[in-house]
Amino acid sequence: MTNKKKSTIKDIANVLNISPAAVSKALHDDSRISDKTKEAVKEVAKKLNYQPNHLASALRRGKSNLVGLIVPRTNSNFFSSVIQNIEEVLNKKGYNIIITQSNESFKKECSNIDTLLFSQVDGIIASMANETVDLDYYEKIKSKGIPLILFDRGENDLNVDYIGINDYDSSHMIVEHLVEQGCKRIAHIGGYRHTRIFNNRVKGYVDAINKYNLPLENELLIESSLTIEDGKKQMQQLLALENRPDAVYVAADYAALGALQALEEAHVRVPEDIALVGFGNEPFTALVAPSITTVNQHSAEIGKQAALTFLERVKTPNKKQTLNKVILGAELIVRDSSNKKR
Repeated sequence: MTNKKKSTIKDIANVLNISPAAVSKALHDDSRISDKTKEAVKEVAKKLNYQPNHLASALRRGKSNLVGLIVPRTNSNFFSSVIQNIEEVLNKKGYNIIITQSNESFKKECSNIDTLLFSQVDGIIASMANETVDLDYYEKIKSKGIPLILFDRGENDLNVDYIGINDYDSSHMIVEHLVEQGCKRIAHIGGYRHTRIFNNRVKGYVDAINKYNLPLENELLIESSLTIEDGKKQMQQLLALENRPDAVYVAADYAALGALQALEEAHVRVPEDIALVGFGNEPFTALVAPSITTVNQHSAEIGKQAALTFLERVKTPNKKQTLNKVILGAELIVRDSSNKKR
């Protein structure tokens, strides 16, 4: 089977006996081309199944009207909501987005960046993978003069625009809530501390624990990749302790769900024996029994602010601008899993 050759502007020009430049102008609705010629060009283009080469066009114009988006995964409500709101804002301004997933892999994230740069995107909005420690690929984006906006997960060392919530205060708020419920031995299942947001959540937890003179022990502070399986495994580890915690704060809702499964399998009452708090306000947290106390990360607002920050960057590309650091206040949503006083 032979590959069918793609039609080009030159092919359309040959059929109509006009110049390729006239065809290009007609396809871009140039006012210097008559309506009759435009209609003829469009008709021939349709017959020849002509598909424009956006990459070549971007190279010529120096603008693609494409924005690259890198997320750890799309199957979480937080990231899907951010994506939706970025797209809504940018579509109204004539931009389309290219969505890529790292699946928490540093190698895949680097590949995504290469693909987006090759596609001549006008900017990149990203949330880093759990595995990412080396920032060279993000520096590569900056070195090309392409706007880079980080959200949720981002590193201060990159010195770029950032949109997120106050992770430190969120942890402090969670510990205070658990103390108010009468909890005295609070464990934390967190993410990897090389990631800024998870490091800040640990700092908030540690400072709040010290503030209330509660025990701060290595066995109560666990790092993980925060999957459902991790949450279950780490909760089983905590349940095996001679002196169990009476509350567990988990830095992501999916891991909190796994932790809840472990508690149910061990016939531990929630919240009577062990209170549980998650993070992220995934829809399932309100549907499981007991419903899970969690933190609302304001995903819609993060998406909108990330898109608006990009638009501000491209509006005056050569002007030195102050970095946009938007830190939103988090909201604790108290539900059955931690509400001992209900």
